[in-house]
Parts: sequence; C-alpha cells; structure tokens
Amino acid sequence: MKKILFLFCMIVVTSLSAQNWQENYKEAQALAKENDKNLLLVFAGSDWCAPCIKLEKAIWESQEFKKFAETDLILYRADFPRKKANKLSEELTAQNNNLAEKYNAQGHFPLVVLLNKEAKVLGQTGYLKLSPDEYITHLKSMF
Repeated sequence: MKKILFLFCMIVVTSLSAQNWQENYKEAQALAKENDKNLLLVFAGSDWCAPCIKLEKAIWESQEFKKFAETDLILYRADFPRKKANKLSEELTAQNNNLAEKYNAQGHFPLVVLLNKEAKVLGQTGYLKLSPDEYITHLKSMF
C-alpha cells in the first residue's frame, strides 16, 4: 500500500512541476507558429555554468514562470553540457551548435533569446538577480 501511495504522490508531483521544454527546435518553431506564441530559446551549460543553474532554479523552476510560460511561450533549451554523463546525442548536439552559430555567436552563457513566431529576435537577456515576477516583466518588455 505504501508503494502505491508513494507512486501516486510521485506522479502528482511530477505532473505539477512539469514544464514543457521542447526537445526539437524545429518542432518548437512549428508550435510557436501554430499557437501564435513567442519562442524562448535558452543557451545553457546545465552542468558547468553557475549562472545557468541559478537561472534554472530561481526562474525556470518557479511556479510563476511555469504559469506564464504555459500561456505565453514555447520553450527550447539549447544545452551544452560538459560532463560525459550528460552528453547529448549527436543530432541534438548538431542542432544546438547550429542554433549557437545563428543566435549566440559570442558564446554567452546563459543567453536567453526571445523570438517571435516568425523566428525574428525580439530581445536577448541572461541571468539577472530578479524575482520570478520581475523576470517575467523583463521578458514581457521585449514582446
């Protein structure tokens, strides 16, 4: 009985905290067009970039941002992990490298690029020491 209760709790927690980061950039672009939403493209080093990790925990994982993103954004994270255990597939690595050539030629981490549904850059930002609500307001100022 305890195992069933534990499993049920894990499913509920997982579904409540789930965030809809797309795994394929072209699909993310198509979703942005189809749903008339902006696309948030985040360049991150998930296992080595301290500001990226802070941005993840302080903003992306906040309930405020999740609620905002659900209604207003399509999310795509171009990750560049360094640890062997976090190595991406060759296809995903190539996709992220192509995005970096186009949108992050300077190699800044984290870099947050807001694109409209036509893939036009609306603005760029990075880690800012702001509350989730302040960060959302900052992003909305680029719309």
